[in-house]
Amino acid sequence: MNLVIDIGNSNTKLALFSNGRIRKSEQVENLTISILNRIQSEHAGIKHSILSAVREVDPPLIDYLESTFSHFIRLTENTPLPIINTYRTPATLGMDRLAAAVGANNIFPGKNVVVIDTGTALTFDLVTADNRYLGGNISPGLKMRFKSLHHFTGSLPLCVEKDKFSVLGDTTEAAIVSGVQQGMILEIDGFIDMMKAIYKEPEVILTGGDSNFFDKKLKNSIFVNQNLVLIGLNEILNFNVQQ
Repeated sequence: MNLVIDIGNSNTKLALFSNGRIRKSEQVENLTISILNRIQSEHAGIKHSILSAVREVDPPLIDYLESTFSHFIRLTENTPLPIINTYRTPATLGMDRLAAAVGANNIFPGKNVVVIDTGTALTFDLVTADNRYLGGNISPGLKMRFKSLHHFTGSLPLCVEKDKFSVLGDTTEAAIVSGVQQGMILEIDGFIDMMKAIYKEPEVILTGGDSNFFDKKLKNSIFVNQNLVLIGLNEILNFNVQQ
């Protein structure tokens, strides 16, 4: 059994994998050694673990993972991967983006795959049918766009996403909601259209915290998978264990 740990900007996701499937998952605000001890006591047979982090991790936590599991990997730009990473600055590449690319390649092997993560940032990435990660784009996420309009202006209110909104806002709040949300929808659909014009019949996977919000609002056909990063991390772990 594998323990997969994804430390994001605001919380940490943990998942137990067996035979390539998630058997149990949970989300915590801060990962601690006591939480890891509890997981081990509740689930016997955890031998391997992988950790991906977009922020600093306490050294004692790393020491614990290294000493507890027979095979522990902290994902870095130097970790061997089941895909070819062609990013020219791998040290600056977010490990969550890289793991999502591996997860997408695992779900749709032998196909071009567009990965769209609607999290804190809105990221676009492409994995080709011959297992090459080419890179992608980064722009502000949904909440970041609302906050920036409020923060960098003197009078615009702080708004939040609304499932129903008009094409034209007839109040300032409605105009912000419409502008931010329709702007992201058009941006996502536009990127997908651009990739379709360049790469043959790409599959599209939407993931991240706001993926369910955008799921039915896009004109393009997409596949939503909230566990894409976890799936990719598990594949990277298995790949390294088998080396």
